[in-house]
Parts: sequence; structure tokens; C-alpha cells
Amino acid sequence: MSSNWFKILMKMTKVQYGKNLLLRGVPIVFNKKGATIEIGENVTINSSFLSNLVGLYSRTIIVTRTHGAEIKIGDHVGISGATIYARKNICIGDNTLIGGNAKIIDNDFHPIEVEARNKLLCDENGGNSNLVPSREIKIGKNCFIGCNSIILKGTVLGDGCVVGAGAVVCGKFEDNCVIAGNPAKVIKKLTKCE
Repeated sequence: MSSNWFKILMKMTKVQYGKNLLLRGVPIVFNKKGATIEIGENVTINSSFLSNLVGLYSRTIIVTRTHGAEIKIGDHVGISGATIYARKNICIGDNTLIGGNAKIIDNDFHPIEVEARNKLLCDENGGNSNLVPSREIKIGKNCFIGCNSIILKGTVLGDGCVVGAGAVVCGKFEDNCVIAGNPAKVIKKLTKCE
């Protein structure tokens, strides 16, 4: 499928995108009825194996799973083989780069408690969103998310944050922090460019 046909398909599923959206390969984009996906201007989405030489494991996946969920991606954002999956809200600021195979997920996919998990499995409507723990994610402007990192529910990254490769990130981080490890912590403060 060519990127032009895919853009038409995105419009049909009410995915909004700005000028100069560049698709290298075909991403997987699913917008649940009653949910919102907004992609800014001059965004690049890499989804083919050679579109990022870090080695992509899969195409980029952008999914809203519940009625009312929102994904907002700013201008001049680059995404490479990442998964962005929202049950509530994920906001990604302008000029942010999301490295190969990163995962940005505002929910746990399933409840921790056995009874709730079993109830979810038996739900014919595809999953009661109240049973799945979810919290909004906010990623500031000018951030860099390293390859194979995981951004978990409730995370807030200030402007200019850098997330190290393979980090597992949860919590709130001030502007201009370098964050790395599992669990991720601040390993350095960056000086602001004047």
C-alpha cells in the first residue's frame, strides 16, 4: 500500500494530520470511534526495516483503544518503529524524536488482580476500560527518547529531556534531564542552550 493511499485511509478513520507528513513504510494506525489522533506538521514516521539503521523490529503502531482516548503528536516529530498506545491521553511535544522500537503506553494492558483480569477476558465488548489501570503521559518539546525504551503510564517528561536506550521510565522529570536505567532515574542535568 502506498503512503498516499494510507493517508486517505487515515482520513477515513478521522486521524488528523498536518502538512508534509512523511511515511517511510506503512505504519499501523487505529483510531477507536470517539477517540482522537492528531499528528502535527512535518512529522516523519519510519516503519520500514531500513528506514532507521538502529534496526526496527516492527512498523510504527499508533492506537487509541477506548472512546475518548487521545493521542496528540506535535510538529517536527520523528518516530521510528515505535508503539504509541492510549486508553486515556498521550501528548508528545514539538521537535521530539522517538527512537527505534520505543514503547509509549499509558496503561497496563490488563489488570493486575486475577479476578479483574478474568472479568476482562470474558467481556464481549473488548474490554472494560475501567478495569485497566491507565494514566496520562506527557512528553515535552525537544525531547529525545532512546531506542528500545519504555515510557509507562503517568510519566511526565519536561522539555529537553533525553531518555537513554533501553530505559524503563515512570514518574515526573524536570526539564533538561538525562534519564536512564531500569527503573529510570536522572543521571545528569543538561545546561540550557542560550
